[in-house]
Amino acid sequence: MDRSPTVQRRRAIVAYTREEGQIQVADLAHRLDVATETIRRDLTALEQSGLVRRTHGAAYPLDGAGFESTLAYRSTHLVAEKRRIAAAAAERVGDAESLYIDDGFTPQLVAEHLAAMAQPFTVVTPSLPIAGALAAVEGITVIMLGGRVRGRTSSTVDHWVIDMLSELVLDLAILGTNGISVERGLTTPEPAVSAIKKRAMAVARRRVLVGVSTKFGIDSFCRFADVAEFDALVTDRGLRTSVAQRYAALGPEIVRA
Repeated sequence: MDRSPTVQRRRAIVAYTREEGQIQVADLAHRLDVATETIRRDLTALEQSGLVRRTHGAAYPLDGAGFESTLAYRSTHLVAEKRRIAAAAAERVGDAESLYIDDGFTPQLVAEHLAAMAQPFTVVTPSLPIAGALAAVEGITVIMLGGRVRGRTSSTVDHWVIDMLSELVLDLAILGTNGISVERGLTTPEPAVSAIKKRAMAVARRRVLVGVSTKFGIDSFCRFADVAEFDALVTDRGLRTSVAQRYAALGPEIVRA
């Protein structure tokens, strides 16, 4: 095992970001007793390795095969952007009557908009928070996909979920992702979750992605879809126009809320 000071420091940086969700460059420099310039070089190397991403003088962890952020962290990160994304996604429901809503914080925000739309929906979801929030809303029928509950995301997985989805035909699937890139499509850290997303894609007539711009250009562990399979990618204004055009060239509408 490499025990050089640089390697040990970078491991500590990754550990801090995973423990705290997001951490400032100045805070890392203080904790590790090095210059901020050293931390910035470390973060550049870690970002190139796909372990962290830098933003506004801070760093946060990226989901991969060895790590996946919790629902609690996601509910505190880029919340304003996620609320705008959710509102824009809800506007694209159109005349859909049956919807798959993915697990995750941004899909949860989409569900909040659906609850206020006063339209009759049948919502299919593996998310316990979404099912609980919508079950009492008049006019909305909730089908909770049963299976093993993942504590990290409060959602169900495994063959029970896939078996239930396989029997359905849905108007619209609203999905999240951990990473999306032009080259490798949409990816997520957990194979069991990837399998469910893939099945939801297969049974839906239309597909809309909801995800913050920091997920673009990122590859996680398990691939579940091509960019071209989506009707729309709904993200925030942090996605540069030149980058948005590369994704739009593959087919989907790009919405920057």
